[in-house]
Amino acid sequence: MNISSSLLTHWYFHLPNFILAALMYTLLGRALLGLIAQPDSANYIWRFFCRITDPVVWAVEFVTPKAAMPVVVWLFGVVWLFWLRVALLYVFLALGAIPRVS
Repeated sequence: MNISSSLLTHWYFHLPNFILAALMYTLLGRALLGLIAQPDSANYIWRFFCRITDPVVWAVEFVTPKAAMPVVVWLFGVVWLFWLRVALLYVFLALGAIPRVS
């Protein structure tokens, strides 16, 4: 099986998985960068990380206790996105919608 044909054939799995992975790793980067950057920093890289991950952080803050520090919320977001990717894979495997590795 050709990799490019698999990507094009199963775009409906790969595209959401890629977006979730990008958000997960960007959120992890925000957590690591948050250890050295100030929350109100004018650094363009910090602002990029915040702008991209703020919707995920908002959703995680909704279900996380208010007493949690921001870095804990970000790390919970990484965990939630990881399990969302696992669930996505499981659903598509159960439906037989992605190729199985032989």
